Amino acid sequence: MEPVTSGGGRNNRVATVATNGTKSKPWMPAALRDRKSVAYIALAVFTFLYYMRPQDFIPGLESLPLEKVGAGIAFLALLFGARPKDGHGLPLELKVLLALEAQMIMSIPFAYWRGGAFDAVFTKFSKGIIVALLIGLIISKLYEIRKLLYIQAASVAGVAAASVLYHKTYGGRLYGIQKGILENPNDLAIAVAINFPLCVAFMFGAKGGFKKVLWAIGLVFMMYCVLITYSRSGMIALVITCLICLWEYGVKQKRTLLLFGAGAFGVMALAVALMTPHFIPRMLSLVQGNISGSGDLGSLEARETLLKQSISMAFHHPLFGVGPGNFPVVTGEWRVAHNSYTELAAEAGFPALFLFVAMLYTSFRKVNKIRDLPGYAADENTRLWTSALWASLAAYAIGSMFASTEYNLFPYFMVGYVCALYRIASKPVGAPAPKTNGGRYGESRVPATRKGEYAWSR
Repeated sequence: MEPVTSGGGRNNRVATVATNGTKSKPWMPAALRDRKSVAYIALAVFTFLYYMRPQDFIPGLESLPLEKVGAGIAFLALLFGARPKDGHGLPLELKVLLALEAQMIMSIPFAYWRGGAFDAVFTKFSKGIIVALLIGLIISKLYEIRKLLYIQAASVAGVAAASVLYHKTYGGRLYGIQKGILENPNDLAIAVAINFPLCVAFMFGAKGGFKKVLWAIGLVFMMYCVLITYSRSGMIALVITCLICLWEYGVKQKRTLLLFGAGAFGVMALAVALMTPHFIPRMLSLVQGNISGSGDLGSLEARETLLKQSISMAFHHPLFGVGPGNFPVVTGEWRVAHNSYTELAAEAGFPALFLFVAMLYTSFRKVNKIRDLPGYAADENTRLWTSALWASLAAYAIGSMFASTEYNLFPYFMVGYVCALYRIASKPVGAPAPKTNGGRYGESRVPATRKGEYAWSR
């Protein structure tokens, strides 16, 4: 590449010529000089708007369709900034997700309420497709995954802590301070449970005692938040999630101190739970029904009825269902089925259920394959996030049996992260890192005095 000089002198400022034949723009930040970086920024903005929902806290923003604006930006980023990496095309998980989108679209003409089905597919479900494709196609470095996961985990932990402190209750149950996906007690508890492993990973990966303590405080708030929502499904998901985290981070990674600490903390947490009013009757109502002090008010029987209705509806409409988002309309009760699997089968047919389960199965299989890749053995950061994604996927797979979350974006974020992490871990050990931001994040370009800054989990 020949430099182009102004004025013909060697000492004059050099304007470099880019490899694509166009001149670089010195006034433009390096992170914005390529379409991938713009797409990543759009993805980060959308992630923040989806999980944090600033319009619920900042006066004057409630009238602005921020999520739709963010989704539009992300869609444009997908069109113009995302390309399959390394010449391997789309990962299998993303192909399954696209097939699920096609099945959802084909079910619209057969829907009981076509307008509602169209809205459910193109304003809710399609956001998950865009997110998964963007993450799976544009992310090529571990720190990029970490930044997005930080937005997600910090947002959920922050909402949980703020909800506990603000303490908005109805019927004795804690409600979230948001007006979106984290407002209903059951939805809030499930979201906290499935994001819990991500916060655990950030606690272990944080550099410095203050940051570790901050994340630990956030985890305590998250557990107490689930406790006082009195959500039975959320509590089941949280207990299973904690056991998975102990296995992944304590047993498999041989953190003996963690196991002893978790045991002591578990005793204290149990004591707090036993002292919390109505907690024991609420949990016992899972098997004994509407007992005194549980506050059940027939909700368990209602859920059983909705579950049976969703199964019956799926068998009566096996190919295309009654239409995405139409289950509450057809039953006439305007309630979801509280089971993602049976509700998806009822609304979009058994092919949609098969594809949804296949998406989760292939994602689990890919996470397990990451453990056999060279990057997993060589890099502690990769091991940390592999365990976090596996635990979060497991928490979601279990929690979605008790909540209708198929139109929430969390599982599709996870699918994208798994695909990106697999590609990153597949790179040969010792291969030069891709040049980004002037090589700032490339291993060979990090000054020796700053290497500890990037080895954040060691």
